[in-house]
Amino acid sequence: MNSNVENLPPHVLRLVYKEISALAADPPEGIKIYPSEEDITELHTAIEGPEGTPFAGGIFRMRLVLGKDFPAVPPKGYFLTKIFHPNVGHKGEICVNVLKRDWKAELGLRHILLTIKCLLIHPNPESALNEEAGRLLLEDYAEYESRARLLTEIHAMGCPGGTSAVPQDPNDGPQPKKHAGDPTKRAGPSAAAVPAALGNGANGASTTTSNSSSSSNNVAGKKKADKKRALRRL
Repeated sequence: MNSNVENLPPHVLRLVYKEISALAADPPEGIKIYPSEEDITELHTAIEGPEGTPFAGGIFRMRLVLGKDFPAVPPKGYFLTKIFHPNVGHKGEICVNVLKRDWKAELGLRHILLTIKCLLIHPNPESALNEEAGRLLLEDYAEYESRARLLTEIHAMGCPGGTSAVPQDPNDGPQPKKHAGDPTKRAGPSAAAVPAALGNGANGASTTTSNSSSSSNNVAGKKKADKKRALRRL
């Protein structure tokens, strides 16, 4: 979606900026805020799956998009991480009353985030966007829980946002130097030079040991000869 920064009045933008700054400084428990300095009309968040639910252990990325009529009209909410939930559509759209008929301008973004987190604990099958999830929730909870847990493990575990995280460009990050694969241009001693250096060191040590041994023998022999001469004189 396109940014609505230019469409919102300055006083609304100031209020939004103030609220997002407060959220980033003191986020609701189990929710992380990722504000964008370039576009404050699109707020990215990550919600921890609540304990005791099939979503426990998962990290679910979500975004709120503020339209040009905000706050008179509620934001639109989308899960970016795939989730099996009655109130989340196949494209990630979220159906919850606070984003529809129960919206009031004074509620604010914090209230929306807390309500969506509560939706993970208490789904509402009566307003299901995912009809299969809503039916299983009512008719076969064990199967619903199994399906929801499976998608949580696949998409929401292992890294923030799970497998639904934005893929990295292969050109991002530090790149290897062009000569990295050329052994003739690698820094440091070559593989052949290392054994050679070790060999020279070993030979040098051997030569030094041999010379030291010969010197010791010569000194001992000289001492014996001097002792014999002294005995003859007696």
